[in-house]
Amino acid sequence: MFAIVEDGGRQYKVSVGDQLAIDLRSDVANGAIINFERVLLTSVDGVRRLGLPLLEGASVVAEVVESEVKAPKLEIQKFRRRKNYRRHTGHRQRHTIVKINSIVVP
Repeated sequence: MFAIVEDGGRQYKVSVGDQLAIDLRSDVANGAIINFERVLLTSVDGVRRLGLPLLEGASVVAEVVESEVKAPKLEIQKFRRRKNYRRHTGHRQRHTIVKINSIVVP
């Protein structure tokens, strides 16, 4: 059993028990429940249901494991030879870790 859900402009293939890193949701705490209502496809016992574009009444229930986690640092370096131009910056994306509890299909 799996489902494909959309959140934050990205699509994720999830199964029950999976842990998923989604974009930061600052308004949730550890242990909170999140419902993903934008379900694009489900597969239960080999029977696939495809939404056009979304499945009506389907949802994925997830529990927040960690409310804020930082990803590894992404280093950005810019350099132009012979021009005395050097720039070095970095970025760490913040994520929310959720665990998929159930997939609800009508």
